Amino acid sequence: MRSKFGLAIFGVLGAAVLLAQDTTLDSRGAVKINFPQDSPVNFVSATMDESRVTARGAALVLDLHMSLELRNASPNRIHGVALRVVAQEVAAGGKASVAVPSLNIGPGDAFPVRIDLQLLRPNQAASGGPLVQVYLDGVLFQDFSFSGPDLLNSRRLLTVWETEAQRDREHFKRVLAQAGAEGLRKEMLASLARQADQPQLDVRVIRRRTVSAVAEEGVGPERTEQFAFLKFPDAPVEPLDGWAQIAGGEARAPRIRVQNQSSQTVKYVEMAWLVSDPKGQQYVAASLPASDPGLYLPPGKTAQLLQDTELRFSLRGGPVNIQKMTGFVSQVQFADGKVWVPNRQNLETYSLLNVVAPSAEEQRLTNLYRKKGLAALVEELKKF
Repeated sequence: MRSKFGLAIFGVLGAAVLLAQDTTLDSRGAVKINFPQDSPVNFVSATMDESRVTARGAALVLDLHMSLELRNASPNRIHGVALRVVAQEVAAGGKASVAVPSLNIGPGDAFPVRIDLQLLRPNQAASGGPLVQVYLDGVLFQDFSFSGPDLLNSRRLLTVWETEAQRDREHFKRVLAQAGAEGLRKEMLASLARQADQPQLDVRVIRRRTVSAVAEEGVGPERTEQFAFLKFPDAPVEPLDGWAQIAGGEARAPRIRVQNQSSQTVKYVEMAWLVSDPKGQQYVAASLPASDPGLYLPPGKTAQLLQDTELRFSLRGGPVNIQKMTGFVSQVQFADGKVWVPNRQNLETYSLLNVVAPSAEEQRLTNLYRKKGLAALVEELKKF
């Protein structure tokens, strides 16, 4: 049924369902798809798989495992989609997002979007109507134009992912042109090896304590540690200085001062943050975004990126003793919506490919090679 509010899967859950301790969700009553009539994508169908709702005290736990089939209703090729999934707008844990980058969907073509997440909803708010509502937050097209309310900063995220995707596709296409199929095979194997060997650091983020706490037993005394920086020649924003309070495997209140070196106004900056242990092993620790969502950084001006948080680092359950911190600019968004990310040469020059997680597109292409072989990968690269 279509209304001015979009397509919906209608139904009402009865009181018996709401009172059950563990109940399978039925898409006919549990989910409503709220896409506007002029949406660039249309809803086709949904399957719920093993989605369940569990009552825990005054809350409902919604364990969603569902697949939506959508259709490109626009005249342009779609390269990214972001959805907002809402069980409750106000309560903590009541909403989440699902973003799908690295798409290549032609006009009229259907495509799946997988939703696997857990949401919370107050029990008293679930007396009737759908438990979950799905909204379109944005669509990124091949030409980098964007459509949608962008409540979740989906335009920036999808644009960054697509810029990285184009960068990495061009790299693999260049390898194929210069070294042939066998050269591409070697590059795929090298990427798979890096992904398998990449050290994975667990990071727990805690709200900054208002009073400086005494270091925990075994952590060691707190010290101020300066950041070292990797500076890319073409980066529009340059890090000037920065520091954080370090105690063992904890880092508190990081600060980094940056300057806009470009001729355009910058509205968002993100720094990647690497830490090294006493043996010199380097790990990706976190990203330090601009703390002010209303950042306005004209050419030549400076700003401070900061987080009033505490980060605790661990590896395989044990703490990591931080000896050194290194930062580099990982993404910049300009006032016109365009973005900058490090190019492939930057990543190779500073050996960052061995530390930084590969782009979503590189992961997609290596998985395609692993599952379907070299010929399928070559054909995929030809589509772009």
